Amino acid sequence: MPQSTAQPAPHKLVPVAVVGCGRMGRLHARVYSQMPNVRLVGVYDAHHETAQEVAGEFGCQACKNLRDLLPQVAAASVAVPTKFHHDLAEPFLRRGVACLIEKPLAKDVFDARKIVEASHKYTAIVQVGHIERFNPAIRAMQRLAISPRFIEVVRISPMSFRSIDVGVVLDMMIHDIDIVLRLANSRVAKIDAIGVSVIGDVEDICNARITFENGCVANMTASRLALKTERKLRIFSSDAYVSIDYQKKVGLMARRSGNVEAIRDAVARLRRGEIEDVSQLDFADLVSVEELKIDDIEPLRAELESFVDAVRNNTRPQVPVEDGLAAVEIASRIVQEVAGQKLT
Repeated sequence: MPQSTAQPAPHKLVPVAVVGCGRMGRLHARVYSQMPNVRLVGVYDAHHETAQEVAGEFGCQACKNLRDLLPQVAAASVAVPTKFHHDLAEPFLRRGVACLIEKPLAKDVFDARKIVEASHKYTAIVQVGHIERFNPAIRAMQRLAISPRFIEVVRISPMSFRSIDVGVVLDMMIHDIDIVLRLANSRVAKIDAIGVSVIGDVEDICNARITFENGCVANMTASRLALKTERKLRIFSSDAYVSIDYQKKVGLMARRSGNVEAIRDAVARLRRGEIEDVSQLDFADLVSVEELKIDDIEPLRAELESFVDAVRNNTRPQVPVEDGLAAVEIASRIVQEVAGQKLT
């Protein structure tokens, strides 16, 4: 990528801003204020009182006008409601300022493509806030280089009353769409989806089944009207089974090698009459399960460190803008499929 006009010198602190001081923006400001190679210059929010509160907490300026921040920073986190992502990121991109734009990249494919085009036109780095990429359990699983054949994802929780300007697909399932696209590593062949709107015009519950050209199938369920919180990913491949708990940040793996022979041996013992009652067998004892080695780092800290490293070294970010666009494109297809189901 050509050098950004806003690229900081390698030995200097990277001056950053946070646009949007809601829940995620406040978290970004907190982490930036703790990073030794970063200087949190200022924050901006449409409600200036909120910006002042965050600025006072983390020792930076609260800007009444977004234009005041533009010439002062080399990078910015855009953590405003999704429908404003393009409009508030574009002035920074036009100056070559790198942006970390919270997920989803945009409210629709049209705006997402406009952000991609702006990042290319102005040679500005854009990283998308798909924070599950930086979940320690996901990072550990990715080191295994597994080729999945079937992926099952469940992401359910009670209503949080945040991000209700978009449906559950763009609000919650977008995390899993991003992970699934990386795991499958193939073009999408077919999408089947069904969803239900309960409290408004957009879907609150959705199940989507994606079939990829390489034969991999992913089944994803998302709900923001559940009575409990559950965020789990299960991967089935020809040589291993992996189970990830996003919330607990833990992962387990059972390999084919060794386990298959143990199960076959148990079956042979049953046939020879060495075991009279199948209840004598404990499947859990037959299967060797390994815990994934987890690096205990806060996902947001890992995400922002990755972003700042990309800015400092002028390199491609770990979650590039094109990946954010791909996730929005698939999410839009799922929403369209849900709408089609409502009409039939």
